[in-house]
Amino acid sequence: MGETLNSRLRSRVARRDGMVVPGAPNALAAKIIEQTGFEAVYVTGAGVTNMHLGVPDIGLISLTELADHVGAMRDAVDLPLIVDADTGFGNALNVRRTIQVLERSGANAIQLEDQVFPKRCGHFAGKAVIPAGEMVQKIKAATDARKDPDLMIVARTDAAACTGFDDAMERAAAYIQAGADMTFVEAPRSEEELATIARDLAVPQLVNMVAGGLTPLLGRDKLTAMGFAFILYANAALQAAIHNMQFVLTHLEAEGSLEGVMDRIADFEARQVAVDKPLFDGLEKKYAVQGD
Repeated sequence: MGETLNSRLRSRVARRDGMVVPGAPNALAAKIIEQTGFEAVYVTGAGVTNMHLGVPDIGLISLTELADHVGAMRDAVDLPLIVDADTGFGNALNVRRTIQVLERSGANAIQLEDQVFPKRCGHFAGKAVIPAGEMVQKIKAATDARKDPDLMIVARTDAAACTGFDDAMERAAAYIQAGADMTFVEAPRSEEELATIARDLAVPQLVNMVAGGLTPLLGRDKLTAMGFAFILYANAALQAAIHNMQFVLTHLEAEGSLEGVMDRIADFEARQVAVDKPLFDGLEKKYAVQGD
């Protein structure tokens, strides 16, 4: 059998060489990530919630809505998809179905976290975590539910902000023992904590760089030297889009035209290239009804 996206991602993770992975809130963002040259896409739960529903990341997205976005991105790009499944949408039995649905939709790695449902953004105040033993059982349910053993299960802990960094490290170790292929200790607050995560946990690690968040924003070289496998920029694309939309639309409302901000928008041709219109033009010709 040839290499699958699942096995390709698993092999890539094993290198632990600081691969930068941007987050996509929709299929268009995923296509731009692919066209820009990145090797994988992170399907950001916060980004999908913000973009699709226009609400904060406080557990309001449904499994069905998330699966629809994963399916659209799977159709749009050929890159591995790392899917943020929040808390798994319930208990261990809910997690079982979540894995089945998202694997069928095209996920190549699925991330689960140990927050109480409804969850909150990892850099919000007011979070709480479930007992570690309950999360262990959810991870076991996830690994049992996948059809392809190369589908990666990423276990995230939010304990650092709730019960302390030491507890977060103990939880991550327990989740690895339960079968997690990667772990993700969210919101460490110092370079020392970052270095400890990458050094002391047995499986490859994911680190999340959030502009305006709690974790120090370090460059790829330093994080790679620490030993992180993935450097996640979950919502950089979304934040850039929000900033630019606000800039252009504020100008348009004030001036009544786009004169002076044309350098801030994609032109018509670039927009069509971004959504593969030349491909569809070719398909229209291929399948056009031929004359008698």
